[in-house]
Order: sequence, then structure tokens, then C-alpha cells
Amino acid sequence: MAIIKRALISVSNKSGLGEFAAGLVEHGVEILSTGGTARTLQGLGIAVQEVSDFTGFPEMLDGRVKTLHPKIHGGLLGIRDNPAHQAQMAAAGIVPIDMVVVNLYPFEATVARTHCTLEEAIENIDIGGPAMLRSAAKNYHSVTVVVEPADYPAILAEMAANGGAVSAARNALLARTCFARTAAYDAAISNWLSSLDAEGVPQLFPDVLTMQFHKRQSMRYGENPHQLAAFYEEPGSTAQPSLAKARQLQGKELSFNNIHDANGAWELVREFAEPTVVIVKHANPCGVATAADVTVAYQRARDCDRTSAFGGIIACNRPVEGELAQEMTALFVEAVIAPAFSEEALAIFATKKNVRLLVTGALPLAAAADGHIPAEMDRSTPDWTIMDMKRVSGGLLLQERDTLLLRKSHLKVVSQRQPTGAELQDLQFAWKVVKYVKSNAIVYARQGCTVGVGAGQMSRVDASRIAVWKAGEAARLLGRAEPAGGAVAGSVLASDAFFPFRDGIDAAAEAGATAVIQPGGSVRDEEVIAAADAHGMAMLFTGVRHFRH
Repeated sequence: MAIIKRALISVSNKSGLGEFAAGLVEHGVEILSTGGTARTLQGLGIAVQEVSDFTGFPEMLDGRVKTLHPKIHGGLLGIRDNPAHQAQMAAAGIVPIDMVVVNLYPFEATVARTHCTLEEAIENIDIGGPAMLRSAAKNYHSVTVVVEPADYPAILAEMAANGGAVSAARNALLARTCFARTAAYDAAISNWLSSLDAEGVPQLFPDVLTMQFHKRQSMRYGENPHQLAAFYEEPGSTAQPSLAKARQLQGKELSFNNIHDANGAWELVREFAEPTVVIVKHANPCGVATAADVTVAYQRARDCDRTSAFGGIIACNRPVEGELAQEMTALFVEAVIAPAFSEEALAIFATKKNVRLLVTGALPLAAAADGHIPAEMDRSTPDWTIMDMKRVSGGLLLQERDTLLLRKSHLKVVSQRQPTGAELQDLQFAWKVVKYVKSNAIVYARQGCTVGVGAGQMSRVDASRIAVWKAGEAARLLGRAEPAGGAVAGSVLASDAFFPFRDGIDAAAEAGATAVIQPGGSVRDEEVIAAADAHGMAMLFTGVRHFRH
């Protein structure tokens, strides 16, 4: 074990600093420090020696040079049980430094500010800090390196238990944390600088892309049992709730496919402000519904396609209470994601121990004056939390995530007939859903509920036919009479991309749909609009495509 006799502390994040330094002093540790950190500690009544006094060399160049000195790095890098190292250190008057406590200049926070200048960014690139951290981490057998304030309590507890010493296992873990942090720091600098254009303005996609993720869990296997897999999380990416930050309350370990499907359900349910339930099976929503009561929303979403809902992933944007839990446990499901679960709900789910329960905390629900949020995205600086990545052979495709939501004012009525108020609500509902259906995608919806979903077809007409067939099958399974005119009669239709020919509109009209929402933009738009007019249908263009592959 390494007994801590001398520590160098130089931090920009001073959270918990006073308590930690006082704890070190209680163990007889001599503290070296610099600049603002030294002044903070002295203000707390903690004795420190300035690094410039320790090295005999003053800080210079506006503080750019203060710890880059042989007495610092020799004290960190000298191997304690190497006689040659010890002799050279003694000859040079270098004493060991047993602990380094450093966190770095706030480069990431600086460049995240709007209109950050190149000069501001450069001044917040730490040089001495990473150098000390790497020196200490390289010699972790003898030196304790601390880069995260969250590690302070564990270190003090270990020193208290070991007579002022830190174990080799703890030092190895801290060294790994250190190298991960310096790698992330260098990546942030590289990404920002390589994103600058000729005028020095940061662009969304850097010329060189470096990313870091933390492994959250190893998995039994990937999409199939012969594939190895693991789940990684973006470290400190956002304060907003996310699937990666969700807490599992019960159930078996999540599988690769569970997490993939859960993410699709989670992303879709967040688009709704009203109580909504989404059921996803094999990466496609098979049932989505809104209602004044979330239990009713679940019942309607489930009944859209009970066959596919069996073994599905359920996401709610409201807490799950006992009545809803009772409904859910009547059908086999893989996982339920919600902002919260009541005690009664947890007791009910406890009878189904294999069901995974994921709690996310309160959701930032989509809302605005007209029920939608704007589509604009901040492109002032690279932000990997809004990126979608797809691996290809030998490379990576990177794009902005499709977070676009439309305002009513963005919709354009192109048909002779205006949609009714009820149709307009259903069209907007269906448009949200179709964004999460694999292309080619068709969604029929009625009264805030999906009626039929056609996904992943090579032909848009085939996707529509499948959606109509699924609607009919759902009605027959439930033993209920279809509406006059067919299973989708009186519904609206959403298409993720334009209709290249009028046959898709003819098929929708024949099935009983009364209104259509689609991007528009086909060379045959006039022909398609004429088809809608011939059938007395309302048609809206969004000007936006939502392919999902």
C-alpha cells in the first residue's frame, strides 16, 4: 500500500475540496497547491505550500507554466523501489509526491457557450493538469491520482482504515479513471478544433471525430446468441432523462433487443404531451394510443394489435398505478418503461418477476401553444447527444437525430376539402407515430389510436395493404364488428414519404380512410392530389420526410 505523505492539489472544480483537504491533513499529509486552489484552502485555514516555493521557480507566462518542473514530475514518476531512481531523485533534491488531486480547466463548458471565441477556447486548454495526471497515473503503484471529486469520500475512508495508505487496487482503479478522463478531455479539444471552418466558426461535423462511452453492462449476447454485446452510455451527456439513465426496479437482465426496442418506445412516447402508451415489437410500434386516462390509452394501444403486443415493450409517459399494472400483467410483456410506479403497481408486478420495470423520472413532455414543439436545432457547436450513428463496413455514418416535430402552421392543405377538426388531430397523431415505423411506413389512426401499421416494405402500397389487413385481423381477434366500410373506415393515413403514384391513395380510399398526411414532393404530386379530390379526401403536405431504416 502507498502511504500518503505529500499531496499536490490544483482543481478548477472545488466541490468537496475543503472536507477532502482537511481529511488529508488529519492523516499528516503535507499539501502543495497553486493559484486559486491555494487561496481557497488558505481561506479555510488549511496550511499549504505554494508550488512555486516548492520548486523554487516562480509561476510565469500568466500562469501557463507553474507545475511543468522536474521537482513535480520527478516526484511523481520516480519509482519508489528502484534504487537508481531514488539516487537520482536525492541528487537532484527531488522528494516524492504521493498524491495528485487535479481536475482540468473547463474546456467543454467553455466551448458549449454560445459565441465562444477561439481565444477563449485556447485559454481553457489545460496543459499542466493533464501532464501531472498522466505522470501520476503512469506510476499508480506508488502514486494516488484523483480526478473526480466523487472519489474523495472513498479515498479518505480507505486512508482511515489503512493508517493513511491507499491500496494498490484503489490506485489502479483511480488511474484507469484518470486516463479515461484525459482521453475524453483531449477528444473534446480535438473535436472542437477540427470542427472549425476557415473563418473559425464551429460546424456540426468535425474533420476528425473522437468519441467516448462508458460500459454500463456486459450482455449475455447481442441480437442473436452467437453475437457478443455490451451496452455503453454517454458519460455525463445530459441532465435530461434517457434510457441509459433509467433505473431497473425488477426483472431479468435487459437483453440487446430489449434495449433497442425500449429505446424506440421511449423516444416515441416522449413526443406526446397527453397521456400516451406505446407498445413496440421488433423495433416497430404495433400499438399507440392517447386518452384522458393512461389506463384507457394502454387498453386501446394493446387492442390495436394484441398478437404483436404479446411479448412487447411498453412505454408510458405517465406514472403506472395499480389499475394499469393489473391490465398489463394480464398479457405477457418483456418490459415496461414509465416515469414512476406506485407501490400498488410494484406489488402487482412483483407477481411477474421476469417483467423488467424501468423507471425514468419525470419526462420533458412535448408541448407548446398548439401542442407541438418547434423543429429548430442548435447547430452552434458539435453535440454528440443529438447524433445518430450507423456503422458501415470500414466506416461510420453520422447524422442529426430525427427530432423534428411540426407546428400546425407548417402544415399545408393541398386538397379541395379541408380536414375536419377531428381529422386534423388524428393526422397529427399519426404523423408522430409514422416517424418511428420502419420504412416504407404507413399508419392508419382513428380517435387518437393506431388502427393498422404497415412497416418495412419495399413498396408503399404493400405497406398500406398490410396495415389494412392487420387492422382487420385485430378486429376479428377481439371478436368485434368492423366499422361499416372496413376495419380502417373513418381513419386517417400517415405516410413517412411521398406517394410516387396515385395507387396508394386509391387503396387508402378503398379501405375507408378519409384523410392523408404525407411529405409531398413527388413529380406526380398533382396526380396524387387529384386522386384525393376524386375520393373526397383531405390531404396535408408536411414538406418533411421521416425515413427510418
